[in-house]
Amino acid sequence: MCGIVGIVSSTPVNQQVYDALALLQHRGQDSTGIATSDDQTLHVYKTKGQVREGYRTRDMRGLPGTVGLGHVRYATRGKAKTEQEAQPFYVNSPWGIVLVHNGNLTNTRELTEEIQQTDRRHLNTTSDTELLVNVLASELQHAGATDSFSPEVVFTAISRVHERVEGSYAAIAVIAGQGLLAFRDPFGIRPLVLGHRKAGLVGDEWVVASESLVLEAGGYDLVRDVEPGEAIFIARDGTMTSRQCAASPTLAPCSFEYVYLARPDSTMNGISVYEARLRLGEKLADTIARYAPTDNIDVVMPIPDSARPAAMQVARKLGIEYREGFYKNKYVGRTFIMPGQAQRTKSVRQKLNALPSEFAGKNVLIVDDSIVRGTTSREIVEMARDAGAASVTFTSAAPPVRFPHVYGINMPNKGELVAAGRTIPEIAVEIGADHLIYQEVEDLEAAITEGSGVTRLDLSCFTGEYVTGTVSDEYLEWVEHNQAS
Repeated sequence: MCGIVGIVSSTPVNQQVYDALALLQHRGQDSTGIATSDDQTLHVYKTKGQVREGYRTRDMRGLPGTVGLGHVRYATRGKAKTEQEAQPFYVNSPWGIVLVHNGNLTNTRELTEEIQQTDRRHLNTTSDTELLVNVLASELQHAGATDSFSPEVVFTAISRVHERVEGSYAAIAVIAGQGLLAFRDPFGIRPLVLGHRKAGLVGDEWVVASESLVLEAGGYDLVRDVEPGEAIFIARDGTMTSRQCAASPTLAPCSFEYVYLARPDSTMNGISVYEARLRLGEKLADTIARYAPTDNIDVVMPIPDSARPAAMQVARKLGIEYREGFYKNKYVGRTFIMPGQAQRTKSVRQKLNALPSEFAGKNVLIVDDSIVRGTTSREIVEMARDAGAASVTFTSAAPPVRFPHVYGINMPNKGELVAAGRTIPEIAVEIGADHLIYQEVEDLEAAITEGSGVTRLDLSCFTGEYVTGTVSDEYLEWVEHNQAS
């Protein structure tokens, strides 16, 4: 999970990209980078850490141009804490290309050999984004981009990229002197939306981004999502061209975007994240009513912030008082995307504080968006008891996470997943809860897709069924032993 944005503007683009990345900060906090294009020159700056601490005035002055892109990183591949692994990545031929990528390629071993042995290109890192930009550059050369540049040549190259690359990828590239390219994998696993605004008499301005909130904040109209397998090329003058470049595209977006990753004020694939989370609460309430002694529950409490909509609906539907018992320190990053179990455990207590007056002597029902490693859940249950709770019923708006996620979320090690190999009562003991209720898989799928044209989701971390059809047991074992540190 990363956040990406690309903008074609009639005015300098550096501040616009910076502002967009600040809005996407929740999607990654390891590193950040911006690249801009000024005529034939590409300007790149990238650094470790978060957006507001990463750029100084002199850095922004070094990013001139009206075409640009940006990235915030949450490491799922490569080394999390090195600037060398930060995006964007650059290749100098053909034309000069910088690229940012949200997702995870699942045939990196094969691609690495092809790039080095067949394409004769050199790799400096273990990042799959560096692989992707080199595959793109190689296919642009083979399509004839060095002789004459055109959108048709670009689309031919992307068709070959789709044939070679497996996994999830929403990508944005700036091609020096030409314009901006955006493309999405044939399953549309990771999100990418397109926005447009008129720039007075100057012409058209465009943005592509991971989430629609970037468009709304910048005064763009949401045009549509980039389709699975589609490529969009926007020239420097604002002329936009698009083409379907995949042989058999089918939309299967990641369900975890709606459970946790995306901001609630975003719309992706035609689905409001906030409304999806409300419906998750509706479905969860029905399951709680079937399996938990609700007559003895005094209050319903969310774990802020992503579980709040679901918790409100659980309380409303069950007729139980809704209270806010946990308070969040917004200056601590999202614990789920922090590397290392020890750091996650420590950060839970720094991030959340329990208000004793809301817990003392009460039977509490806690709603969280999901339970992945169990680290956060265990700490939260302990905090509730320390604050005086008489009993703790813990509920998850998502089903048990029993399988690795290989499409851009850092869940590569099955042994770290608290639900892997355990029954629900065993998980309850593991996290210290009196009762534990999970969302049903069918209910999660129905809640997210209701009222939309989406008929399929990637549910692989819940079901073990991987939508690309190319994920083998041997690959999962390899990933587990080669995960990001």
